[in-house]
Amino acid sequence: MMGNILYPIKANSGFFVFMYILGVVCAFCVLPDRRGACVAVQLYAELFLDLYVLCCILALIPLKIRRWVRGILYFILYFTALADTYCFVDFSSTLNPSILMLIGETNGREAGEAISSLFSLDVIFSKVGWILLLMLIHVAYACRHQILKVFPSDVRNRLSCWQKKLYLCAPVFRPVGGIVIAVLLVWSGISSAENKVAIVHLFSGNTIGEVEHTLAEPCHAQLYTPISRLVFSLYANHLAGKQLGQLIRASENVKVDSCSFTSPNIVLIIGESYGKAHAQLDGYFMPTTPRQIALRKSGLLINYDDVVTCWNLTSYVFKNVFSMHVVGEKGEWCDYPLFPQIFRKAGYRVSFLTNQFLPKAHEEVYDFSGGFFLNHPGLSHQEFDIRNSQLHQYDSGLLSDYDGDLEKRNFNFDPKNPKRLSHNLIIFHLIGQHVSYRDRYPQNQTHFFASQYDDVRSDLTPKRRKMLSYYDNACLYNDSIVNQIVKRFAHQNAIIIYMPDHGEECYEGNRGFICRNHSSVINWPLAHYEFEIPFWIYCSKDYIRHNPEIFQEVIEARHRKFMTDALPDMLLYLAGIHTKYYHAKYNLLSPEYDENRPRILKNTTDYDKLRQKAMPHN
Repeated sequence: MMGNILYPIKANSGFFVFMYILGVVCAFCVLPDRRGACVAVQLYAELFLDLYVLCCILALIPLKIRRWVRGILYFILYFTALADTYCFVDFSSTLNPSILMLIGETNGREAGEAISSLFSLDVIFSKVGWILLLMLIHVAYACRHQILKVFPSDVRNRLSCWQKKLYLCAPVFRPVGGIVIAVLLVWSGISSAENKVAIVHLFSGNTIGEVEHTLAEPCHAQLYTPISRLVFSLYANHLAGKQLGQLIRASENVKVDSCSFTSPNIVLIIGESYGKAHAQLDGYFMPTTPRQIALRKSGLLINYDDVVTCWNLTSYVFKNVFSMHVVGEKGEWCDYPLFPQIFRKAGYRVSFLTNQFLPKAHEEVYDFSGGFFLNHPGLSHQEFDIRNSQLHQYDSGLLSDYDGDLEKRNFNFDPKNPKRLSHNLIIFHLIGQHVSYRDRYPQNQTHFFASQYDDVRSDLTPKRRKMLSYYDNACLYNDSIVNQIVKRFAHQNAIIIYMPDHGEECYEGNRGFICRNHSSVINWPLAHYEFEIPFWIYCSKDYIRHNPEIFQEVIEARHRKFMTDALPDMLLYLAGIHTKYYHAKYNLLSPEYDENRPRILKNTTDYDKLRQKAMPHN
């Protein structure tokens, strides 16, 4: 019995040993260079279990075929390990869906250059060299009989003698080895059970969004080997590809009936991770929005007091906000065209200046899920005339992008017809208050300190008050950025809409929590802090002079209930675009606006019913 347990490893001993070493070496090679970084807890146990199961499968294959199968597996596993480690060395990220997407867009020459670079001296003497060294040792082991022939006969005889002694001892150690393997299998099975369930859950998603949401859960799957990361990346790209196919089909027949260009310049600012509870403009106790308050006092900024987002994940928000699909309608977001394409079709020049969604190798799954439909070459060309090409540490970099190319772009005039004014839709996508908060503003612009919260947040520890100060400083810096954007359009015929993608928690109430909780269960505190967002519309004096009726509509709508998935309908209205995709009932400024439309959070929870239960007096 114990001999049978040992047999799969015995029959594939070289494979088991070297692939186990490869798994461990890879784990350490891609370990982030930061304090406290460590390999996955279940690495040793789960790797043992996986390799044992694989050896069991190999043991069932006839020996002649098995050798070829092992050879193929060696090639796949070593090459994947090299690619994974190379990506970590070169891009500070292991294999991920974004890297695979970028590989798919490379030509033969670029691919050849990438492969050849694996064997450059810089790469060989990096962490990739450990994988190459293991491969060399493995080749030496496989050719050991040929190598031994170069040794003197007495050495070969001595080695042969030792080998015979080991064979004689085998019957004694075989039962012991079987017991050890059995114990290790029980241990590894128990240790890795939770992660195996999580992996099955991860690979059961029907969309890339579902996969992302799964990875946002606290106990998500740990993809601890290069091959598992490769398989996942292929799976994620497959799911994204299906939605891209739907979106491309939806975009093929986009038609615009007419466009009056009511608003020559429409500016949409999409912030990041900004909870309404931290906006001084909405009653927060710290002065986080002094410039926005000044704009409101001028009468040009109209603040809205009942706006929620449909998701607390950026990627989901972007899909819902960019698509003409509205929550509650039939189909998915990718069954409808994206509003920037409609604007371009109508004759607007569309610019997208983002500090997050650019195609880059070190993107996390979250960035890939949020930006794959914006970064697809064909769709990007249909949607945008102008895009920035690099990310910045701070959002001020986007202002530099805009200013630096202003002359070249010539926003004020149509280059094809200099006599005709151009019409612009300009989208600024900020990094805003995304974690880590301290990295979102220059340190010389620090205004809030932990000591300032000693009285107002005495319930928090000094460490938490410090984190709170970081977040509020990021909010204040965000205030300066949006104010700088407003200044650039203050003397033009322009309307500006500001909204963050979702809210954020930073030790709100007694919740003791920062960032967001991606639980499927939404209670009132979660809805209040993570889904309620600041929202305002700014109209320049020139815009008000040309569009007094719209400005009056902007004022009258400030107390209406709104969810940001319906934003495109308002944008089409502001542009004067007439198309079948526009619906007045979703346009916040329209007298036909349906304020009673259910605001469904994460496709599961009615926000207004939740609020009514929590605050019956409302």
